Amino acid sequence: MSSSTSIDDLLAFEEEAAPEGPQARRSRWGPVVRSLAWAAGVVAVLIVGLRAVGLQISLPVLIAGVLAVLAVRRITALLAPPPPPPPGRRVGTGEEDGSYNWGARDALRGAINRWELPLDWSNTRLERFTEVVLPRIGELADERMRLKHGVTRESDPARARVLLGDRLWTFLATPPRRTPSPRDLAVIVAELEKI
Repeated sequence: MSSSTSIDDLLAFEEEAAPEGPQARRSRWGPVVRSLAWAAGVVAVLIVGLRAVGLQISLPVLIAGVLAVLAVRRITALLAPPPPPPPGRRVGTGEEDGSYNWGARDALRGAINRWELPLDWSNTRLERFTEVVLPRIGELADERMRLKHGVTRESDPARARVLLGDRLWTFLATPPRRTPSPRDLAVIVAELEKI
């Protein structure tokens, strides 16, 4: 059984349409009045329910409790993430051509940009490489060692040196005199993946 959803459907990003025409101005008191009406209704129901089972509670305590619950509900509604966008209404046009849409805004492109720009800037400026890229590579090495072996370069330097190997250890410990070539970086990444 095959699915008709493509990777483009999953990574699609659609801008929200701008509102058309002037909108009616909303009153600031509307939400307050609605909240107070809800609170009054809930308090009335609780009083009737509590008295029906033979319990009595102080009216100010009951009102304060209901208002607190409604306030927490309102705050959590404001802090909740927005709902996911509706699924794309893309009509299948047959076979995909397999090319990546580099102009689209998605998480993959964002992740690539976080590495692409510092690497590009460091191509001509060695200090940029040693200040930006080299620490990130060190963090990656530390994280891989921490996850797989429970050590970092700081916590157990001797064991970290054995795990990293001499080439990777030297690369991370001593700043290079020149920016590494793409081939050198590929070797470093391959050694990182072996950890």
